[in-house]
Amino acid sequence: MSSQRVTIHTLRAAKARGDKITMLTAYDATFARLLDEAGADILLVGDSLGMVVQGHDTTLPVTLDEMIYHCRAVARGARRAQIVGDMPFMTYQESVEAGMRNAGRLVKEGGCHAVKLEGGAQHAELVSRLVASGIPVMGHIGLTPQSFHQMGGFRVQGKDAAGAARLIADARALEAAGAYALVLEGMPSEVAAEVTSAVGIPTIGIGAGAGCDGQVLVIYDLLGMDDRFKPKFVRRYADVGATIKDACGRFIADVRAGAFPSPAESFSTIAGPPAAVPLYSSAAAGK
Repeated sequence: MSSQRVTIHTLRAAKARGDKITMLTAYDATFARLLDEAGADILLVGDSLGMVVQGHDTTLPVTLDEMIYHCRAVARGARRAQIVGDMPFMTYQESVEAGMRNAGRLVKEGGCHAVKLEGGAQHAELVSRLVASGIPVMGHIGLTPQSFHQMGGFRVQGKDAAGAARLIADARALEAAGAYALVLEGMPSEVAAEVTSAVGIPTIGIGAGAGCDGQVLVIYDLLGMDDRFKPKFVRRYADVGATIKDACGRFIADVRAGAFPSPAESFSTIAGPPAAVPLYSSAAAGK
């Protein structure tokens, strides 16, 4: 695996070769470092943090300042992966000017390499302006969570011929405007495969089948952090939620039983001038 930073050119070359692209969400420096070291091509600082980190029912309450905060943390942790920041709800829908200003903040203050925005042809002008100003844009069509209320919930898109045609038209419009990649979410696999064939830029699927150029999952879903959330398109690669609860339960039991800390885990009295004893190792902390 190359140690060079993943760029928009890296991703285009991957599509040309037929190599699959991997994207995972990250919201803090520690996860960013781990996922980067694991080899993820792209780290998406998703507004999904509104649900998995903040506990909201939708992504709508997430603010631009919150996204900048999390993007900045992820940027500190990743060395190789491309970092993409989500544009939150109503930070770009109002006007092209607002979208330009807010995308600029994600890159300038958040340290992102690119921004992602939801919606199709209606945002082509904004995409074109952003790309012209030097900000790479990843599009997002299909099931767009920021349109939760308009869609009447998290519903699969493109289920009929007219819907599929609209998705293909949106994909082509975003590509023509300069988007370098597209997230395809919540659509029939055959429609996602058609969209992927219709454009020359990489497509990254979530709940869109195996015909896309890559795949993305929310890291908390991949790790099984919430046993109540079991969508059809998520494959759990671990049961970390249960591991966390077990480890914390054992800590609580040890503290209550007086078994933690042990003498070996405690500082002893030292005769003479006190030595400088670090409370933790900066090397162990990854600094």
